[in-house]
Amino acid sequence: MATIADRVFDNGLTILDTEANRLDICTTEPTTYTEATSTYSLGNKTSITISAPADRTGGGRKVTVSAITDGTVTATGTPNFYAITDTVNSRLLATGAISNPQVVTNGNSFTTAAVDIGFPDPA
Repeated sequence: MATIADRVFDNGLTILDTEANRLDICTTEPTTYTEATSTYSLGNKTSITISAPADRTGGGRKVTVSAITDGTVTATGTPNFYAITDTVNSRLLATGAISNPQVVTNGNSFTTAAVDIGFPDPA
């Protein structure tokens, strides 16, 4: 059976914990930093909180992005994806689908539930 040590997973996830500092809500799934923070962004929250790596339900490792209660909406539209970036180094670090997208309006705020990002144990 194949195995990967927690340390290997943790070193990848630690990038999110230590370098990520912004979450954007986006209309389309971005593939670059510019798409995440400009092209597809409908709003953002800086100074996000991401946990240290921990055990993942079902095996593997994860980090948890804390819920957001005061994100700033900068354009009107429907955010279908979130993007997590490192603004210091202009890097797109992670993206994911928003489970229940709802229209946001420029000038309002947005909220998100906490979300886990992780790696399953190898099969």
